[in-house]
Amino acid sequence: MGFSLYRNLLRPLLFQIDPESVHHLAMGALAGASPFLSRWPVYQDPRLGRRVFGVKFPNPVGLAAGFDKNAVALPAWQAMGFGFAEVGTITARAQPGNPKPRIFRVPECQALINRLGFNNDGADKIAERLRHLQQSGHWPRIPVGINLGKSKVTPLEEAASDYLLSFERLHHFGDYFVLNVSSPNTPGLRSLQDREALNELMGTIQRRNQDGRPVLVKIAPDLGWEAIEEILALAREHELAGVIATNTTIDHSSIPEAKRQQGGLSGHPLRERSTQVVRFLARHTSLPIVAVGGVFTADDALEKLDAGASLIQIYTGLIYQGPGLIREICAALLAR
Repeated sequence: MGFSLYRNLLRPLLFQIDPESVHHLAMGALAGASPFLSRWPVYQDPRLGRRVFGVKFPNPVGLAAGFDKNAVALPAWQAMGFGFAEVGTITARAQPGNPKPRIFRVPECQALINRLGFNNDGADKIAERLRHLQQSGHWPRIPVGINLGKSKVTPLEEAASDYLLSFERLHHFGDYFVLNVSSPNTPGLRSLQDREALNELMGTIQRRNQDGRPVLVKIAPDLGWEAIEEILALAREHELAGVIATNTTIDHSSIPEAKRQQGGLSGHPLRERSTQVVRFLARHTSLPIVAVGGVFTADDALEKLDAGASLIQIYTGLIYQGPGLIREICAALLAR
């Protein structure tokens, strides 16, 4: 879909509807069309391909976690031209998430605020869904990442075993896995970025990761540099495959006070900080970096890659710019 058609016609209509209702409508339509979309011919220019943490990506533009929480539309992301898709966040137990309303647009800032709270069908049901997709012959030809989080009802001291349960249920289906310890919408979750808790979590997962699936950690943009260095040290110690930078921010100072809500802010206001974190990571580690945060144009994507990222992901940019953004970024990379 062309930029102008989406921005001038479809987006104004969609933005008249509650954000979560629009999302459910879109996901329902994409899920229903998945058998057809799995056969949709998509040309991926081989010059865009790259191998990162042992996985071959047909292009470096991926769908960020949080969009396809329940892994219902994987063939659709391939048909749109994505080079990979990350599903989740998935928790060991099914959970409804936080009370509604819980997604808020800030159009004047090209931003979203969400406090969804890891609403998802749970690891068992999603594993069964992925198994059925494999058996149906509609599995996508792009890498699939699986983003894991902690169940809300699980005490923090039992977080490692909670993540492990999800990892064991889903590990046959993911080309890579992400330990999400940075969402601001599950009480106490960000404390898992502290050294002791993160050391236990990484160690627990990697000890059971017998077939060596790439495991990454997703960090918050609100961390200080010293805390990020500690996470990098643990990632090296436990032989993680990479870092995703960044999750949403709890800093809402960049948007009008009247629009501020409890939850994580994503979109254009996050671009600069996300790039700063990517640049810092690139200076302090040789681990691959997946950049996410504020990618709305090809220039935004190139900025992330120039800062040191190997791959990029989009979420809020997809909502504001439409699927044409994927082609725009790929075209800019080819033009280089």
